[in-house]
Formats: sequence, C-alpha cells, structure tokens
Amino acid sequence: MTEATVRDTRTTLNRIGGLFLAFGAFLKNMSRNKIGFVGFLMFIGFVLLTTVGPKLVPEANRADLTAIYQPPSREHPMGTDSQGKDIWAQIVHGGLDILEMALLTGVISTFIGITLGSLSALIGGRLDSFLTTLADVWLTIPRFPLLAVLATLIQLKSMLTLALILSVLSWAGLYRAIRAQVFSLKERDYVEAAIGLDMGMRHIIFSEVMPNMMSYIAISFTFAMTAAIYAQVGLVFLGLVPLTRNWGVMINLAWTQGAIFFRDSVYFIMMPVTAIALFQLSIVWMSRSLEEVFNPRLRSG
Repeated sequence: MTEATVRDTRTTLNRIGGLFLAFGAFLKNMSRNKIGFVGFLMFIGFVLLTTVGPKLVPEANRADLTAIYQPPSREHPMGTDSQGKDIWAQIVHGGLDILEMALLTGVISTFIGITLGSLSALIGGRLDSFLTTLADVWLTIPRFPLLAVLATLIQLKSMLTLALILSVLSWAGLYRAIRAQVFSLKERDYVEAAIGLDMGMRHIIFSEVMPNMMSYIAISFTFAMTAAIYAQVGLVFLGLVPLTRNWGVMINLAWTQGAIFFRDSVYFIMMPVTAIALFQLSIVWMSRSLEEVFNPRLRSG
C-alpha cells in the first residue's frame, strides 16, 4: 500500500469520524428538550413509514365487499374502508406525497424569504420600499381562497408546480421577519467588514448573515411545512388537486362516499385525520429542539 493510499484512507476515516461526532452532538442537543426530542423521533418515524413502509406493506388495491367498515383486527390493524380495503395500507402508502410537498414547499418558501428579506435590508432604498409595500399588499390577500381559484385555472398535476405556488403565496410573512433580523445583524462588525471588503451579496447573505439566523430559519421552515400540509390537504379534500395515494384523498373519499353517515366508518374518517394531526404535532414539537440546536444561548441556559 502506497503512502498516498494510506493518506487518503486516513482522510476518509477522519471525515467519517467527524460525521459521527457531528451527528452525536446533534442528537445530544436535540435530546436536551424532551418534548422536542419526542417530536424528532415521531418525525423520523413518519419518514420511515412513508419511505420504507410501502416496500414492506402491500398496497390495498383490491376491494372486498364482505369486509366493509370492519373494526381494527389482527388482519386489519386500523379497520377497513367503504370498499373493504385495509386502512393501514392506505396510511402507509398515502404519506409520501404530503411529506415531499411539505419539505419542498418549506425549502422554496424559506429560500425566497431569506433572499428577499436579506437583499431588502442590506441594499435598502427603493428596493426595500418596493418589497416592503409588495409584502404588505401580499399579506392582505386571503391565501387559501386564492389558491383554490388558481387550482381551478391551472392544472396542478406536478408537485413542483404546486410547491412553487404555495411558496409564492407564503413568502411575505417570512420576508418581513427576515428583513427585521437582518437590520439588526447588519450593524455587526463582521457584516460591516464583509460589506467593506465588497465580498458580494451571495457571500454576505449565505455566509455571514444566514448562519446567525439559523434558529429562526429552522422554526420558520417547520411552520412553512405545516402551512403547506394544511393547504395541500385542503385542496385535495375539495378535489382540486389530482393526487393519488394521499391522506387528504382518504378524507375526500370518506366525505364523498357518505362515510360520515355510517356509525362503523369512524376509523375510515379518523385514521387519516389522526395521521395528519400527529405528523403536524411532530413538526411543531421538533421545532423546540431545533431552536436549541441552532441557538447556543439556549443550550448554555
């Protein structure tokens, strides 16, 4: 084995060791807040449920008219729906769309809010006045009714298209918050030094300003995810988004097929509602620990 190979092997092992140490420190900080850590574990559980679960649990494609609205049993842990299909299998196969949409919308809307808010505060002048006025007007628009109208005019067959529309409709609130944060940070010595050295807006925003707002950005990202989930499920419930294998679709089917009028259909209605509520709760609880991970002052306290 040559010296170069030994050196490369050591470098790789050091990097792997560094990743393990960083991951261990992350878990330690996440576990400082018990409720937040429970939310983190719940979130990981939902991720595994929606990604690994469909490979282990067969999809419920075949109807069984002899097993309509059966209560939970060993064969059907969450009962059956109006066609005798297993509700547990539908829950397992119906969460990936919601998870992907929430993550995609959270990333895009947070990126838009950070970029516009930072540029507005750092550049100022007419750009700041224009963006602030636009954000004020944007905040007065009722988002979900407008989204419902847009869904009737635009075919939202692509997940990326729906995520972009949701992000564009939700950027204004985060923009104003980021703008206020950057106004307080731009007076710091390191930001003034970066501006004085003409290091470029990209470096100033993403290397100097953003790392000092990570706790706030993490919280904003989680709330953007929850808002996206509510909007998507609402559109699916109204039948405006043609997505399949979705918890919102299960609620829509329960409503359109008259399940609300049957006493034995409570599991068909409540299981997707419970799944959505628990997923939302995991995100909200997880935000407690994320705030401590990115805010050293909370850890020191």
